[in-house]
Amino acid sequence: MTFALALEQLLNGLQLGVMLFLMAAGLTLIFGVMGLINLAHGSLYMVGAFACAAVAAWTGSFWLGLAASLACAAAAGAVVELVVIRRLYDRDHLDQVLATFALILIFSEGTRWLFGSFPLYLDIPPLLQGAVQLPGGGEYPIYRLAIIAIGALVAVGLYVLIGRTRLGMRIRAGESDREMIGALGVDIRTLYTVVFALGSALAGLSGALVGATQSVQVGMGEPILILCFVVIVIGGIGSIKGALLGALLVGICDTMGRFLLPQLIALLLPPAQAGMVGGAVSSMLIYVVMALVLAVKPRGLFPPAHV
Repeated sequence: MTFALALEQLLNGLQLGVMLFLMAAGLTLIFGVMGLINLAHGSLYMVGAFACAAVAAWTGSFWLGLAASLACAAAAGAVVELVVIRRLYDRDHLDQVLATFALILIFSEGTRWLFGSFPLYLDIPPLLQGAVQLPGGGEYPIYRLAIIAIGALVAVGLYVLIGRTRLGMRIRAGESDREMIGALGVDIRTLYTVVFALGSALAGLSGALVGATQSVQVGMGEPILILCFVVIVIGGIGSIKGALLGALLVGICDTMGRFLLPQLIALLLPPAQAGMVGGAVSSMLIYVVMALVLAVKPRGLFPPAHV
């Protein structure tokens, strides 16, 4: 194992963590403000990826596609909130789960009807093509480094939005006491729509960025949604800071586990068996980490103060 290879895997873990943060931040924001379990969040990730791929194919510009992913995911989220979610706030979590699961099916079949069953592909923009030299002699794609940088900028932007703006003040108040801010004259329905659209836009951005590193296909949002739930449970439900640290922890543990565990087990078992056992153990690693965190801090690493 060389230093360059280990560094490359660490960067891959950071990149995965950033993608999970973009998804989990929107999901935990929606749950924290609205108390809503939204299983359809992965479908909005898919909407962003398909919007980016389609617009980039029509215009030849990845950047226009990226803007379209934000706009389309936010618009889809706002429509979903107005038409479906608004009727679920006073219902129990089982009704929310069933309704948002139905939305997964609707989004999947609607996307298949619009784009077909075959995957779409996004080209990395020329500005971000190529690789940079890593210490030790390896190379790492510029595009993946750009994803890490975009995630960092989004994290800073969310910190400023939540902590330094009037909208952020209302979001924090909505997390603490929805009835009180409604009594003080804040239009809680509009606030909910804005928060849902913001969370959806973050999911769409994540889908668009990932779309250039893998195929864009129907159902791509469901596997990532499971990891996002792990992230917000580890970080603390409703906490943006927890979502960031939880996402980085999950991304690095998952990537480095898949890289290191087979090599460590190969010291005890034959290579063929080591690869099989290592792959199985590494796939469970993030759930082991979640269990350990919850054993020590049952509400997650950074639970909101009002919980």
